[in-house]
Amino acid sequence: MDTRPLGTTGTDVTEVGLGTWEIGGDWGDVAERRAREAIRAALDSGITFLDTADVYGDGRSERLIREVLADRDEEPFVATKAGRRLDPHVAGEYTEANLRRFVDDSRERLGVETLELVQLHCPPTDVYYQPETFEALETLRDEDRIDHYGVSVERVEEALKAVEYPGVETVQIIFNPFRQRPRETFFREAAARNVGVVVRVPLASGLLTGALSADTEFPENDHRNFNRDGDAFDVGETFAGVPYEDGLEAVDAVEPLVPDGMSMAQFTLRWILDHDAVSTVIPGSSSPEHVRDNVAAAALPHLSADRHAAVREVYDEFVREHVHQRW
Repeated sequence: MDTRPLGTTGTDVTEVGLGTWEIGGDWGDVAERRAREAIRAALDSGITFLDTADVYGDGRSERLIREVLADRDEEPFVATKAGRRLDPHVAGEYTEANLRRFVDDSRERLGVETLELVQLHCPPTDVYYQPETFEALETLRDEDRIDHYGVSVERVEEALKAVEYPGVETVQIIFNPFRQRPRETFFREAAARNVGVVVRVPLASGLLTGALSADTEFPENDHRNFNRDGDAFDVGETFAGVPYEDGLEAVDAVEPLVPDGMSMAQFTLRWILDHDAVSTVIPGSSSPEHVRDNVAAAALPHLSADRHAAVREVYDEFVREHVHQRW
């Protein structure tokens, strides 16, 4: 699998990484054995970028990564996140003391002295207007608790504000055929500043796999059930913010655009990777087979200009009104 530079970190990472929210929590019950198998499948497939967070399963995801890596020779780049443990989750609590506590807990769970990359975990917008928060991250880097820091954002405006801080080396953002706004101003700005772009929610919570239908039922502890209206966290994290029924209509319009021999999930990942500003895309899965299929998307040929234009037309017709100005 080809690699791309992760901003100014000095590390090249595989075009397809692994997101581990699904094996941590909020996606129904995933057995630890199955979660470990998914991580092993990612490593076996050559993936060198793993993304996690301290709140995924209350630290479960970080712990499982440590346990799997303990028995492996690979040394993937592991990125984690901090901030969502705050209660209340307010900008004023993004302090040096709290961030140091979160970072130290993640260091322990991951079994490392220094975290390779820490990302603020979708903080309130006001955090991006608090220089002291980013000064705190600088201090943690000076103390060798972290090597690099970045942000995980909900909105394009937050991403644009974050990259004004010279220490921010990466931005994690939702981007897929149903969330196209980042490819406008933000991608240009990220490229100009050499900021790494990590794409999350690439498959719109499974919508863009083509495997869901109006009859699909989700477990009670699956965010695709309990967060459809944003009751637990930002609704943009669930089906990329697209109302489910409208999303299914949009999927029906995308399906004829998928070339023979390519799954819809692979088509979606290839569409994302066709944007040069993207450093890596991090689909999550608890299925080793799906992990391998996702990795295979990186080797597929670029999509034609006509197919990209057709995807934009689907977006404009079915999706834009629901998401474009909101995120």
